[in-house]
Amino acid sequence: MTTAEAPDAVLATAVDLARAEAIAAGGEAVGEHLGVRAEPVDPTVDPTVLVATHAFDSTLPGYGGWYWAVTVARLTDSDKVTVDEVVLLPGEAALLAPEWVPWRERVQPGDLGPGDLVPPPAEDDPRLVPGYLLSDDPAVESVAFELGLGRERVLSREGRLLAAERWFEGDHGPDTPMARQAPAHCGTCGFYLPLAGSLGAGFGACGNEITDTDGQVVSAEFGCGAHSQIRVRLTPLAEAAEVVFDDGEEFTPAG
Repeated sequence: MTTAEAPDAVLATAVDLARAEAIAAGGEAVGEHLGVRAEPVDPTVDPTVLVATHAFDSTLPGYGGWYWAVTVARLTDSDKVTVDEVVLLPGEAALLAPEWVPWRERVQPGDLGPGDLVPPPAEDDPRLVPGYLLSDDPAVESVAFELGLGRERVLSREGRLLAAERWFEGDHGPDTPMARQAPAHCGTCGFYLPLAGSLGAGFGACGNEITDTDGQVVSAEFGCGAHSQIRVRLTPLAEAAEVVFDDGEEFTPAG
C-alpha cells in the first residue's frame, strides 16, 4: 500500500500493536503485513491528532484479495499509540458481489413467465397518469367524463413517447433488415390495423397470419414480403410448347 503522504514514523512502527488487534478480530486469518498509509485529518477539527492505517493480508476462505485494515492514532505531543478500529476491506483484486439492483429494476423484458407477478408501477411513475386527467390523447379524453368507470391509470404523454421510441427502434421498426428489403411499408398494407388514439399515426397491429408479426405492434414504416399489394411474377417450371393450329384436315397414317 502506498500514499502520497508519508505516515507518521511512530505510527508506522506500531506494526506489532496493529497485528495483535487484527488477530484479536480475525484470528488465524491474518496474514503478512502489506504496508501502512497516512490518513488525512481535518486540521480545523483536531490539529493535534495523527492517524495511519496498517494493512494485513486476509487468508479467510472466500476472501481472496481482501485485507485487514487497522487504524491507529496518536497525539502530536505523545508517543502513545492507540487503535481506532479494525475492519476487513476489499482490495483492488477482491472478488465482490455485483452491485445490488432493486427488484423493480431487475426484471427485464422477456423475464415474465406464466404465473409470475411483478411489482406494480410506482405511484409517481411518469409513464402513467390518473384516468380522469387530460392526457393529450383524444381517445382517452373522449371517455374521461366516465369517472370511476374506466381505468384507474392510463399512459401519460411521456409514457406514450417512450413506447413509441421503443417500438420504432425495436425489431418491428423501419431500420431492420426485414423492413429495408420489403417491397412496401406496413402503412399501405391491407392487413395493417392502426392503433387507436395518438399512436395510430405511426403504429398498428399486423393481421396477417403468414408473418412473424401477426398480432404484434409494428411501425407504419415497417414492412415484409407479405404485403397485401405485392405482385409476384411466377416463373414457369418448363418452357411453353409451340402453338398447334387445327386446319380441319384429317390426318391419315401412312401404310
